[in-house]
Amino acid sequence: MPPTTPVGCPAVIELRQYTLRPGRRDELVELFDREFVETQEEAGMAVLGQFRDLDDPDRFVWLRGFQDMAVRHRALTAFYGGPVWATHGPRANDTMADSDDVLLLRPLSAGSGFAVRPAERPQAGARSSDRFVSATVWSFPPGRQDGIALIRDGLLPLLHQTGPAPLAVLISETEHNTFTRLPVRTGENVAVVFTSYPCEGAHRQHLAGIQTHPLAQQILTGIGREQTAAPRTLRLVPTDRSLIC
Repeated sequence: MPPTTPVGCPAVIELRQYTLRPGRRDELVELFDREFVETQEEAGMAVLGQFRDLDDPDRFVWLRGFQDMAVRHRALTAFYGGPVWATHGPRANDTMADSDDVLLLRPLSAGSGFAVRPAERPQAGARSSDRFVSATVWSFPPGRQDGIALIRDGLLPLLHQTGPAPLAVLISETEHNTFTRLPVRTGENVAVVFTSYPCEGAHRQHLAGIQTHPLAQQILTGIGREQTAAPRTLRLVPTDRSLIC
């Protein structure tokens, strides 16, 4: 079967967080940006973003998207069974201590996913900016939608009023993982809010604006009652070739 054209607004997204062996993140970033971007897209997926985690020098975070779950299975089968992974996969795997922290996600609603143009991806070394991306993960009890509704109807309007609009708002994909060679976290019910800023300082300023908004405590307290854990914010710096920045 010929490869599927990469999608610009994927309906299925993987948020992948890798714990690397000490001191080897730059090695993986260089290998990934050189060998695993266009080659994955030729297999039928969209490589959305690659990031260094500011809070962990041995953490690499990235996202990829698929048109649907059937395309995901075909694309992953083609890539991980193909020559590029056979050649470069062992070196990539050697940098990793753990690669199983993966959330399978989908857009919260129409228009809340990532809209990207792979043809506009920068070349290596082309980016020289301080762009900063936050990804906040909100966790709720499995099968319960009250927390997700509070994110949609309360938090998102608050974010729009106090700072830049989120790049994307994703929730857990409930379909079964059909590509079992790559595990994903099961039993999850999360909402993940991605926002881009010109620099880390702009992110701090946005957080301060949220805290002083007259409705902030009411909204956050309501969400807090539904949570199974405190929200976790990933503070991310895009690599040179990340589409999301």
